[in-house]
Amino acid sequence: MRIDAFLHESPMFAVNRAARRFESLTTQVLAADSLGFLEGLVLAAMFFEAPRLVKPSQLAETFGTTRGNVSHCVSSLEAKGLLQRKIDPEDARAYLLTLKPQGKKCAVRVIGVFDKLQKEFEQEIGKAALSETLKAIRKLEALAGR
Repeated sequence: MRIDAFLHESPMFAVNRAARRFESLTTQVLAADSLGFLEGLVLAAMFFEAPRLVKPSQLAETFGTTRGNVSHCVSSLEAKGLLQRKIDPEDARAYLLTLKPQGKKCAVRVIGVFDKLQKEFEQEIGKAALSETLKAIRKLEALAGR
């Protein structure tokens, strides 16, 4: 197609395409636990924050997504029996999230999957090249955020 030359040089297209492929890859590798990428991230984040309780709004801010996306994710994880919500005693409008025992086990598996993928990327591309790529992506993200 005529647009191919533009797409080949477009950082927006490359990052968007890579993001879709990463989403697909993580869906495949997390399929055994019936998890999506954001669900895996939430479990990992909660595992690393324990014993501190986490608010959905903190997750949304950390992952650069909407509170609505996090809310759907939390509902799904709650339905799977992996986490539970409790009303924040200091603010009845907010929830605090905790991992259930099954959620902790699942989080450990997810962290292992993420770690394995990271090691594969580092082996294939090299740590230095990967680090430079991340710097470039962050600069592009900052430019887009202006």
